[in-house]
Amino acid sequence: MSEGRRSLEVPPDAAGLRVDVWLAGALELPRARVKELLERGAVRIGGRPPRKGDRTVAGARVEVTLETEDPCPVAQPELPLEVLYVDPALIAVDKPAGLPSHPLQPGELGTVVNALVARYPECVLASADPREGGLVHRLDTLTSGVLLAARTHESWKQLREAFAGRRVDKRYQAVVTGPIADSGEIELPLRHRGDHVEPALNGSGREALTRFRVLRRAGDAALLEVQILTGVLHQIRAHLSAIGAPVLGDLAYSGRPQPGLNRFFLHAAAVTLAHPTSGRAIEVSAPLPAELRATLDALGLSGVD
Repeated sequence: MSEGRRSLEVPPDAAGLRVDVWLAGALELPRARVKELLERGAVRIGGRPPRKGDRTVAGARVEVTLETEDPCPVAQPELPLEVLYVDPALIAVDKPAGLPSHPLQPGELGTVVNALVARYPECVLASADPREGGLVHRLDTLTSGVLLAARTHESWKQLREAFAGRRVDKRYQAVVTGPIADSGEIELPLRHRGDHVEPALNGSGREALTRFRVLRRAGDAALLEVQILTGVLHQIRAHLSAIGAPVLGDLAYSGRPQPGLNRFFLHAAAVTLAHPTSGRAIEVSAPLPAELRATLDALGLSGVD
């Protein structure tokens, strides 16, 4: 396997940041990718690998060894891909539940990106990490709905900045069980613990803000419209669980199993944003999958727009 090396210097205005946070921005890589680099010892500061929790020092020299062999995702034209919107800058697809958003390892198959690059190979060059295939955000494996990708690097940068600047309106539909107000806002920092996310009560976690409103109730179940203003992993699932109204079928976050539903009830229903090149407002929506419509019928929650 061939490797490439990057040498970086921590600028004065970046002093005191967590090493992984600063590296993710400096290298334009997702945090998961930076975590991999740190875990395999590919990062050296002053000739030594940083310890967990280390913070940056202005003027420090950071050496990063990046794998450069086979960085591109494998194209799989046999995988289905439902395109909701496409133009020269942007693609929106309807991600099915059960399909991961993008590969985590070289050669990994069976993700949305494998299907995407088979139809739109230019997406590989759009994102900083080719494995992302131009994706500008992600959905959990068992979440369905609108997923956006860029077709050019400039569009990718514009869209990533829009997400980071909270200029993208992301609306989800979720069914929860348990007591919940008609509407509300959950502002609770979250932290990662392995593959799980939990509230960070001491304030050390990542900022996370979720808004919701009830669309319909039946028994102890409620259909919600959920809006997230931040993009923390598992944010909606962790936040709703934290207030005692977990997502139906989300066993990892105390959700109740539902007969006939082999996923949790969370769907990315619509995304509204300014187009990266024209600036015009566009909205992309994805209909509820058949299994979620059937669940609404079974619970008596149907009839909501």
